[in-house]
Amino acid sequence: MRRFSALRRSSGRSRRVQSKEFETILLPEVQQAIADARGRDPLAVAFDAHIPYARVVATQVKYLERARHKLPSFAAVQCILPPRAFEQASSEACTSCKRIEGDSVLDLTCGLGVDAWALSRRFRQVTALERDPVLAAIAAENFSRLGVANVEVVNSSAEEFLQREGLHYDWIYVDPDRRNAEGRKMVRMEDCSPDVVALLPRLREIAPRLCVKNSPLFDIDEAPRIFGLCRVEVLSVGDECKEVVIYADGTEPEIIATAVGCGSYAVPWADAGQALRDASGTERQTFEPARYRWLVLPDVALRKARIVRHRLAGKAAVWSESGFGFAEAPFDDPLVRLLPIESIEPYDPRQLKRRLKGSRVEILKRDFPLGQEELMRRLGVHAGNDHRMAFTKIGSDYWTVHLK
Repeated sequence: MRRFSALRRSSGRSRRVQSKEFETILLPEVQQAIADARGRDPLAVAFDAHIPYARVVATQVKYLERARHKLPSFAAVQCILPPRAFEQASSEACTSCKRIEGDSVLDLTCGLGVDAWALSRRFRQVTALERDPVLAAIAAENFSRLGVANVEVVNSSAEEFLQREGLHYDWIYVDPDRRNAEGRKMVRMEDCSPDVVALLPRLREIAPRLCVKNSPLFDIDEAPRIFGLCRVEVLSVGDECKEVVIYADGTEPEIIATAVGCGSYAVPWADAGQALRDASGTERQTFEPARYRWLVLPDVALRKARIVRHRLAGKAAVWSESGFGFAEAPFDDPLVRLLPIESIEPYDPRQLKRRLKGSRVEILKRDFPLGQEELMRRLGVHAGNDHRMAFTKIGSDYWTVHLK
């Protein structure tokens, strides 16, 4: 009980500090100072004695610069960007990919408001809940600066708001907080806040369709266990998995891999499952390295969705959903990269060390037990681009792929 009371007092102090900082940011002279300092080194801004509230200004300058790439619309109108909320927010590129639209939507977890901003373009009315009063005020201020008039920000937890009578929406959207009180990352949906699993019966009473955003670590097999028939989409940006989105909306179940800016590939759940069941036969096939001239690097969205074999059927040989593919001839596919192969040989670290010691090597690896630093140490090489090599495991054997 004493620890809980201490946490409450700490949370209260933190909220008062955040509220004071928010009030400071809104001061006209501070807004002007932020505008004037944009583009400068934040550290130099923080120590500039001529700038009022220099530390606060420096923080905003820092995150507005980072927002130019992640949240360009927010940066353009000088939105207020609290550091933690900014770090946890989706990029505009990802939020723009959500496959939902209609008349009304309830966003259970507003945060900085990036998702609600994107939803406002597809729905007549957006109700966005934010339990932190300071962050709720910041989100409302940002919507005003963005010229968004159809988002209502409600300072309430999801659990409290859902107790109201007469609620009805076309969709419910939720991006649960995946950190606990100590800041540790949570993966299981039941451990996140709000607990979507516990709230699911109530959510289904007030909306026929539900969209849940999850972390890249979310196991896609958990989706049908929790929601039954659903669609699951894996989103990547620049070959980095950003989020896993669940659509429990009554449509045909499928798994979708989307590389933002490149394209999407959708497979019915049944077909994806059959491809995985057929994989055992593929994995027993003999690897004939002399046949292959191209190393195939499937986008991480395909790998996470486990539909690499389905996508590359007839184009490349694939022994593992998380590994490389190998092709005899080049082909065009926006969801993969092809690298020309010079030669393939069994992995022999002693021989490689004799040949490469002191060289600068660019290393790619998939399904290989050693980390990149350990691999470079064993081979006596340094990071660089004198040579480009890939390392992988096929069956029980390890292979070195020399790339042109």
